[in-house]
Amino acid sequence: MLSLFSTLGGLLISGLPRLLDFFQNKADQKHELALANIQVQMQLQMMAQGFAAQERMEEIRTDQIAMQSEAQMTEAALKHDEKVLEKASQWVANYVGTVRPTVTYIFVFELCAINAWIAYYIYSRPSLVMNMDDLIRLSDIIFSSDEMAMLGGIIGFWFGSRGWAKK
Repeated sequence: MLSLFSTLGGLLISGLPRLLDFFQNKADQKHELALANIQVQMQLQMMAQGFAAQERMEEIRTDQIAMQSEAQMTEAALKHDEKVLEKASQWVANYVGTVRPTVTYIFVFELCAINAWIAYYIYSRPSLVMNMDDLIRLSDIIFSSDEMAMLGGIIGFWFGSRGWAKK
């Protein structure tokens, strides 16, 4: 049951970036609307009071420029990474794209190696399995529910993310 929940959790977590993007876009739109409303109100106040509100308008413009420059810096950093990867050897560029999958491979291979060693240990000592209850108890050691939950979460994340990307 735990492995079912972790697989479902991995699937849902793989869609988390898209969900966060949705909320970020919604917050950005709300912020832009509030900014536009403030600008209109400031312009109306400037017309009514003269140029006393000019200082506040300049603060708003400064904030907008700061937000734009931050976005430009992020974009520049990504372009810099692309330029560096263009000059790097092909295997380095390929490896940079496989860092997270490599960690996943290491974890899955570790699980397989540990399970194979435990299975070999049990197979090489026939005195450990006297009846079906012993076999079930030992198979619960080899394929524990926690281990299956972790593996289900990994598989749900990697293969579930493909479904989210298509939508």
